[in-house]
Amino acid sequence: MLEKFFKLKENHTDVKTEVLAGITTFMTMAYILAVNPTMLADAGMDKTAVLIATCLAAFVGTLAMALFANYPFALAPGMGLNAYFAYTVCDTMGYSWQVALMAVFIEGIIFIVLSLTNVREAIFNAIPTTLKKGVSAGIGLFIAFIGLQGAHIVVSNESTLLSGVKFAENWHTEGICALLALIGLMVTAILYIKKVKASILIGILVTWILGMLCQVTGIYHVDVEAGYYSLYPTLEMTDFSAITKTFGQCFKADFHNVGIFNFIVVLFSFLFVDMFDTIGTLIGVSDKAGMLDKDGKLPRVKQALFADAIATSAGAVLGTSTTTTFVESSAGVGAGARTGLSSVVTGFLFLISIFFAPIFKAIPGFATAPALIFVGFLMISAIVKIDFEDLTEAIPAYLCLIAMPLMYSIAEGIAIGVISYVIINLICGKAKKITPLMYILAVLFVCKYIFL
Repeated sequence: MLEKFFKLKENHTDVKTEVLAGITTFMTMAYILAVNPTMLADAGMDKTAVLIATCLAAFVGTLAMALFANYPFALAPGMGLNAYFAYTVCDTMGYSWQVALMAVFIEGIIFIVLSLTNVREAIFNAIPTTLKKGVSAGIGLFIAFIGLQGAHIVVSNESTLLSGVKFAENWHTEGICALLALIGLMVTAILYIKKVKASILIGILVTWILGMLCQVTGIYHVDVEAGYYSLYPTLEMTDFSAITKTFGQCFKADFHNVGIFNFIVVLFSFLFVDMFDTIGTLIGVSDKAGMLDKDGKLPRVKQALFADAIATSAGAVLGTSTTTTFVESSAGVGAGARTGLSSVVTGFLFLISIFFAPIFKAIPGFATAPALIFVGFLMISAIVKIDFEDLTEAIPAYLCLIAMPLMYSIAEGIAIGVISYVIINLICGKAKKITPLMYILAVLFVCKYIFL
């Protein structure tokens, strides 16, 4: 049955590989169970309700991706979009979280319509192949950067913005976390080179176990105020009734103090970032998995985008910020995932995590960091496929890939790449290879920078 539905042999995979890869993807995404409720609580939402909504939205979206598109892409409330939700829309602008949820819900409906009318698919296919390689490599740098930060290997610095960790200064917290992440990275790399299956998952578990040993021996210190929590999982029941505090609240939004123009600005901000984050993630992860055809197109991209759109609206109704395709899906792809069976595993783990959320919330950032850093290496390999002899192709790809980690946004990287591609090729006399849709996208991105 699994073979018939997911076409495992056709995709050169098997049940064991898909299951292990699905678990790997979940482990690299599990941090969202701790981060999303904390961030949205700052917007006035109930943490337990958001936790349940996060699990359910991830389950619905990831299962939809598996059943509609048969791809190993997992979905959950996106980082960056939840920050915009909590700290810009609700904090700076002063709107209620119900209004923000309504903006997310409408965004999802618009995406469903765009997906059914092939608009999002056309945008995906309009991006030149070389630029797609830049997107893939850029995402590799981006998730590696996320991993380096999560492990405290790269830390903030007042004079240089960022710097390497000084192990001795905060040895029992920041220092030991960074060291454990580096050890986990070496374990992952060596196992991968030796072709050990589930090497990325093993790397996560080994790093976490070493962390717990460090805590029991007193090397790692718990400092809740500084953000260093106990590494031991706890067993406690989840209050399922809490979901009533967020479910359907988007339909109870009070627009009394919200101007129509302001709401449209919020709506289109969500729309722009989500659209190009999703497209960029699909490009990067599918390129790494070898799913793009010779023309750089992704078969069944319409179904994938449709699943993503459904997840966005469903998540808003449940009570969470924009649910989108996660770049951490690349960890599962790196572990061998090639079909929707991997997504089914990831989705059900999110559903089960409602009951065991405290356990999964205990997975520290330094334990998942080795997976992200190593997968970043796997994805940046796409850079060798860029034709550096043709500078009109190579320079936009370079700008795209370097912008993603430095601007901390996949969408910003795509914007820079598209704008530079159109300008460079237009002025250098190669306008014939610029499609009409690329001109439209370039103009829209410029308008975004002016008006949003």
